Amino acid sequence: MLQRRNILLTVVCAAAALPVPAAAQQYHLTAEQVAAAVRRSGVQVESEKVSLLADVVASVPQPALKVTSIAPAGSDRAMARVECADSTQCLPFFVALQLGAGAFGSAALPGGQPPKSSATLVRTGERATLLLEGAHVQITLPVICLENGALGQTIQLSSPDRRQFYSAQVAGDRLLRGRL
Repeated sequence: MLQRRNILLTVVCAAAALPVPAAAQQYHLTAEQVAAAVRRSGVQVESEKVSLLADVVASVPQPALKVTSIAPAGSDRAMARVECADSTQCLPFFVALQLGAGAFGSAALPGGQPPKSSATLVRTGERATLLLEGAHVQITLPVICLENGALGQTIQLSSPDRRQFYSAQVAGDRLLRGRL
């Protein structure tokens, strides 16, 4: 019996002495870091005009960011896709840019196209309301539009935390309808 107790005590002490792996450190990216990356891509924007659509974290405090695309999202707005130069440091993410009136002239956005017609009721990156209707229930959810959409068009949406994805029909200005 004493021998079993000694063996158990030895095993417990050995297990306690093993190093415990530290939790991975996460660093929140700032609008200033993103604005600097956007400026390096050729579009002049101040950090106050950059809106992160979600909390973005990286595994290092100052990752090298690169802008992979910028697309118009209205007459004075754009959506930029940003990622870490080293893909192991962060996941790709989107940001909204407020560029000012007339920013989509000749060469304001590299590879950009003119904005959609005024019939567009919801825009990429914009917050909207999703009304889900069932036989005896209605649910209203805040969502983020993943595509531009005109009245009657079906577009893709996500929850603000980007964990749930939906398809719904544009029913009005920042209003979408779906079925349960």
